[in-house]
Amino acid sequence: MQLERFTYDNKIVRNFGIATLVWGIIGMTVGLLAAMQLFKPAMNLGNQYTTFGRIRPLHTNAVIFAFVGNAIFMGVYYSLQRLLKARMFSDVLSKIHFWGWQLIIVSAVITLPLGFTTSHEYAELEWPIDIAITIIWVVFGVNMFGTIFKRRERHLYVAIWFYIATFVTIAVLHIVNSFELPISFLKSYYVYAGVQDALVQWWYGHNAVAFFLTTPYLGMMYYFLPKMAGRPVYSYKLSILHFWSLIFIYIWAGPHHLLYTSLPGWAQSLGVAFSIMLIAPSWGGMINGLLTLRGAWDKVREDVTLKFMVVALTAYGMATFEGPMLSLKQINGVAHFTDWIVAHVHVGALGWNGFLTFGVLYWLIPRIYKTELYSKKLAGFHFWIGTLGILFYAIPMYWAGFTQGLMWKEFTSEGLLRYPNFLATTLQIIPMHVLRSIGGAMYLAGVIVMTYNLAKTMRSAKLVANEPAEAMPLAKEIVDHSAADKAWHRVLERKPMKFMVLSLIIILIGGMVEMMPTFTIQSNVPTIASVKPYSALELQGRDLYIREGCVNCHSQTVRPFRSETERYGEYSKAGEFVYDHPFLWGSKRTGPDLHRIGGKYSDAWHYNHLVDPTSMSPGSIMPPYPWLVNQQLDITTTASKIKVMQTLGVPYAAGYDQKANEDLKIQANQIAAELKQNNIKVKSDREIVAIIAYLQRLGTDIKANKTEIPSN
Repeated sequence: MQLERFTYDNKIVRNFGIATLVWGIIGMTVGLLAAMQLFKPAMNLGNQYTTFGRIRPLHTNAVIFAFVGNAIFMGVYYSLQRLLKARMFSDVLSKIHFWGWQLIIVSAVITLPLGFTTSHEYAELEWPIDIAITIIWVVFGVNMFGTIFKRRERHLYVAIWFYIATFVTIAVLHIVNSFELPISFLKSYYVYAGVQDALVQWWYGHNAVAFFLTTPYLGMMYYFLPKMAGRPVYSYKLSILHFWSLIFIYIWAGPHHLLYTSLPGWAQSLGVAFSIMLIAPSWGGMINGLLTLRGAWDKVREDVTLKFMVVALTAYGMATFEGPMLSLKQINGVAHFTDWIVAHVHVGALGWNGFLTFGVLYWLIPRIYKTELYSKKLAGFHFWIGTLGILFYAIPMYWAGFTQGLMWKEFTSEGLLRYPNFLATTLQIIPMHVLRSIGGAMYLAGVIVMTYNLAKTMRSAKLVANEPAEAMPLAKEIVDHSAADKAWHRVLERKPMKFMVLSLIIILIGGMVEMMPTFTIQSNVPTIASVKPYSALELQGRDLYIREGCVNCHSQTVRPFRSETERYGEYSKAGEFVYDHPFLWGSKRTGPDLHRIGGKYSDAWHYNHLVDPTSMSPGSIMPPYPWLVNQQLDITTTASKIKVMQTLGVPYAAGYDQKANEDLKIQANQIAAELKQNNIKVKSDREIVAIIAYLQRLGTDIKANKTEIPSN
C-alpha cells in the first residue's frame, strides 16, 4: 500500500488565529471600560450606547464567543487535520464557517449597544442571530465529521472526543435555550417563564462554560501540551475516565446558580450534589495534564509556551475546585451576587482560557510560518505581566466579595441591620475595583505585546498555506483478537457516529431529569391568585428595563434570609414569576435587589433617580439615563407584544391587544399627573414614564398594601 500525499489547510488556522488576537483586544478593552465604570461613572461616556448595562454583555460575548470561540476553531482546525491525517473536509465550508462566525460577532457588536438583547446571560443575542449561530455551528459540524469520515488514522485520539462532545452539547444547549417567539425583527419573548426560564437559562449558562470554555480547551490541552513537551499524555485510562465522567456530571450542575431561589428544592439539591462530584473528573484532567510534564520541568523553565500551559492548568484546577465549593449552600449564601463570583469566573477565564490560548498561539504561529518566534523576551514579558494582571484582578475581587457578603448580613447587637443602606457596601469596595482595573490593564497590555510579537513573526516569513503531508490510506479493518484491540473503548474510538450518539445520550440524561418534572408537573410552579399579568405600560417599561441592561446590576429575587427580608421585604415565591418572559432574577448585585421596590418610593423619587442617581443616592455609581425623558415610547409594538404573551398563555382578555394602548395612555397620564404635582413636567408618552410604571409594579402582587416594604 503506497503513501498518499495531501496538504493541511493552514490558511484557515491562520485566519482564526488573527481573529482571536483582534477580538481578544477588542473584548478585553470593552471589559476594562466596564470595570472602570464601576468606580468612575463618567466612564459611561454620557450616552445610552456605552452604559455599563449595555456594554457588559458586549464584553462577555466578545471574550467568550469572539476571543475564545475563534481560538477554539483555530486549535480544532490545526489539531484535527494532523490527528486524522487528512485535510479538512471542505475548504468552502471552512471559509463559510470563518466568515459566518465573524459576521455573527459583528452583529453582536452592533445590536447589544443598541439595546437589542434577550437578557439571558451569555445568550443575549436576538432570534435572527440565534438562527445564524445554528447554521454556522452546523457548517462546523459537517466540516468536522466530514474530516473524521475521510481520516487516515483509524482510532480517534482523546482530543477528538472532547471536540465531538463540544459540538453535540453546544447544539443541544443553544437550541433548547433559544425557544423564543418573535415580536419584531430584533425583539422576542422566551417561551419559558419565571422558574422554568431560570432553570433552562442556568442549565444553558453553566454548561456553556462547561462545553464551550472547558471541553474544547481540554481537547486542545490533550493535543498541544504533549506536542510542546515532547512527551506522551500521562495516562490513557485516566483520559477515558476524565472524559466520560466529566460530560455526564457537568450537565447536572446548573441549578447551583439558583440556590435559595424559588426553584424547587430537589432541583437545587441535585445541582449541589453533582457540583461536588465534579471535582473528581475536573482534577483528573488537570492531573493528567500536569503529570504529562513529569521529567520535563527543565524544559518548562526554558519554554514560555509551557509556562503558559502550566499556569493555565493550575488556574483550571483552582476554578474547578472553587466552583463546587461555591455550590455548597452555606458558602453560596454568602458568596452569591457578590464580586467573589466575578473573581472565580475570571480565574478561569484569564488563567485557563486566556493563558492556554496564548501558549497555543506562541507555539502554533511559528510552525505554520516555518520560522522562529520574533522575540522570546517579549513572550516572557507577556507571561509575567499577564500573571501579575490575574493576581491584581482576582485578589481585590475576592476581597470585595468577602466584604460584600459579610456587610450585607451583619446585624447590630440590637438586632438591626448594621448597613441597611446598600450603597454603604458599594462605596466600601471602590478601592478594590480600582485595583481590579489595574490588573485588567496589565493583562490587556500583555495581549497587545503578544499581538505585536506574533505580527512581527508573521511578517518575517511566508505562511505555508498548504502544508505537504503524507500518510497511509485507511485500509479495510481487519479483526484483531488481541485484548487491547477488543477493549470497549478502543472499539468505540473507531466508530465516530456511535461515539457522537453515546455522547449525546450521556449529556441528555441530566438535562431531562432536571427539567422535565418542572415543565410537566403543574404543582412545581404553584399559582398565586393575586398575581396578574403586567399592564400594557408596565410590559413596555419592562422591555425598556431589559434594553438598558438593568438586570446586569440588579437582581429581582429576595432569598429567604433574615438579612434580605429585613432589607428588601418578603422573600420571593415561584408563583410571582409565572408571567415573566424572560425571568430577571439576575446574577450580580452591583445595586440593591428590586423585587420589592414597588411602592417603596414615590414616582418623583424614581424620576430623579433615573435622571441623576446621585441626587437621591449620594455617591451612587449608577449612570444617569436622561434620554428616557427625551425619547418617545414606541407603542406601535404593544398589540404584537400582547398577542405573543397570549400565545404563551398569559391570560389577557380576548381582543385586549386592540385596546391595550388605550389602557397604556390612561396609566401613563396618571403617572405624568403625579409627577407634575411634584413640580416635574414630563410628557406622558416618554419612556421614563413606562419604566416608572414597571418599577412601581415590582413585588406588589402579594402585598396587602404599600407600607409593608421597609423604608431602609
